[in-house]
Amino acid sequence: MRLILLLLIASITSSGFAGESHSDRTKPNIIFMMSDDLGYGELGCYGQQQIQTPRLDQMASEGLRFTDFYAGNTVCAPSRAVLMTGKHMGHVHVRGNAGGPDMSKQSLRDEDVTLAEVLKLAGYRTGLVGKWGLGDFALGGEAGLPMNQGFDFSYGYMNQVHAHNYYPEFLWKRDTKVPLRNIVQRANRSYGGFTGGWATKRGDYSHDLIATEALQFIKRNVKPDAEAPFFLYLSMTIPHANNESGKELGDGQEVPDYGQYSGKNWSDPDKGQAAMISRMDGDIGRVLDLLDELNIAEETLVIFTSDNGPHDEGGHHPETFDPAGPLRGMKRALYEGGVRVPMIARWPGVIPAGQTTNHVGYFGDMMATFAELASVDPPSDLDSVSLVPTLTGDFECQKTHEYLYWEFYEQGGRQAVRAGRWKAVRQPWMTGTTELYDLSNDIGEIHDVASSNPEVVERLEKMMKEAHVEHPDWQARGRASK
Repeated sequence: MRLILLLLIASITSSGFAGESHSDRTKPNIIFMMSDDLGYGELGCYGQQQIQTPRLDQMASEGLRFTDFYAGNTVCAPSRAVLMTGKHMGHVHVRGNAGGPDMSKQSLRDEDVTLAEVLKLAGYRTGLVGKWGLGDFALGGEAGLPMNQGFDFSYGYMNQVHAHNYYPEFLWKRDTKVPLRNIVQRANRSYGGFTGGWATKRGDYSHDLIATEALQFIKRNVKPDAEAPFFLYLSMTIPHANNESGKELGDGQEVPDYGQYSGKNWSDPDKGQAAMISRMDGDIGRVLDLLDELNIAEETLVIFTSDNGPHDEGGHHPETFDPAGPLRGMKRALYEGGVRVPMIARWPGVIPAGQTTNHVGYFGDMMATFAELASVDPPSDLDSVSLVPTLTGDFECQKTHEYLYWEFYEQGGRQAVRAGRWKAVRQPWMTGTTELYDLSNDIGEIHDVASSNPEVVERLEKMMKEAHVEHPDWQARGRASK
């Protein structure tokens, strides 16, 4: 059945964009770059004052900055599953982190169709570099491995707890362990069959290796003709903290050096947080510079975002940098700070430079967007709207979602809906009182206006009920994962 579906996708040609058919122009290369636990307010172009991000700020000045873009969820695995499948949290298979000892609960299934599979069938060469988190080599997660989900090449971490350690003993290149020059002390807890840890001897910093592999993938796959574009999913671990060792580690913001922040009157974890983000920013600059050097910048759509809101882990102090900016909440919250994320898109000659949009979109929209650019139709049972009109400046033709929906299964469970200017948050799961916020004049979700807008509350609660489809593997629980 899955093979039949993929063949149907490959055989159907979509319409073009912005008044042109794709037969009149080449399919673009696509680079989707994602940070891990980076907040809405941790980039200079989103208001950050202390952490320096000159290359991302430049990318925003050369492209399009989204002000109202959302992650798939407020924690790692489900957010990535939404990205890969184009289905929101009420429909996607992977709905949380650490779904128990059976890794299959946090693994994509054979029947799940991913971005990579759709693009591969459209002629793209596909690569994942960095953190995957949607399948592993043990405990039933093999179906979700990148090589089984449309990626020709993969390098990095499969298991997300392995990815907590920036100095691991090995990384995966497809199905081969690549040993590194690090010695790791095991943590006490096991997560989905994998035991985390921290380095007692440091030789190879994983982010640096990941950045190098990304550059090499691009160099290997510069298309010799219009029929061979590439898709690179660069899924970085920065600035996620290493929480595996507890007090033994002390500073969970693992970075080789504090760089320009070494002289700051901050705690070491705060210096590490800033240094990690600036290090990532520099490597994103290397990617953009390489596209210019290879003379393919005008053939390449580059997107940068984060998988969820900022964390308060690893010993650093969020108040030092105000990482959520004007938003309320952080990672694991369904307030704006937990799910609204930075999103920057650059494509010289196609995306008008220096633009800002308040279009409301989310991770699930990448499926329809990339499929349209690749001239194929995505699977039909999706929660995905193409952003191509917004990317190309044809704002009047941009379709919108009736609503966006999230649910979270930890800490008693939460649900949230955004519909136009309205945002509803209900906690605990299913039974709690619904809060209502008017984001048009209350972006910080300070004033709950549910009591004065009962008809809006009723309408958004109906959306919650409509969006949620029961899943046998996922029930709200109290334990918080990392």
